[in-house]
Amino acid sequence: MKHVIKQYPLEPGALEIQYIEEFFGEFPRKKTAAEIVERLADREHLIHMIEAPLADEPGQIVPVAYKVGHEIRADESVPKLADLVRRLDGAVRFEDRKVLYAWIGGTRRDWRGQGFFRALSEEQEAWALANGFHEIVVKTKNKFYEMRGTLDNLEFEVVKFEPHPDNRESKVYLSKKLDASVLKSHRLKRTVVQV
Repeated sequence: MKHVIKQYPLEPGALEIQYIEEFFGEFPRKKTAAEIVERLADREHLIHMIEAPLADEPGQIVPVAYKVGHEIRADESVPKLADLVRRLDGAVRFEDRKVLYAWIGGTRRDWRGQGFFRALSEEQEAWALANGFHEIVVKTKNKFYEMRGTLDNLEFEVVKFEPHPDNRESKVYLSKKLDASVLKSHRLKRTVVQV
């Protein structure tokens, strides 16, 4: 199977992400297009999405998976990003390096297990490497087992664990350093289409 990944410019992509997040029950708070635009407007970023046909209506194509990443810097002024940089202190080196933060993403429940998220992750790595990034970092929760499994298969390493009284809510920070060898580990065929 060859995955066709759509790469969106900022504003149309933000609207698409706002739409698709409505189909994710595990996200208690959905991102708005305005939030996405505000976060990404002044930094390098990418918005990728994959569409697929509905099982009962193959003629109808719907968005089934997406991934959004952006540059994160040592001198962040956005409070949430400054906090993230502080939490990663000692685990990720920001000085004189470009670091990509895999901010949000996922696959709709009924399309999981078909390689969509892996294809998006592999393409994000290829894009990051081509754009001079040295590392990708991800923050997730312990309870997102499928996502952690995919990241494990993509050879992301746990760089920090923040315990929570409910261990399922504990935060897990993962990282993957990028070099040309990363592309050799990619398994899925994919094409990127600019929207």
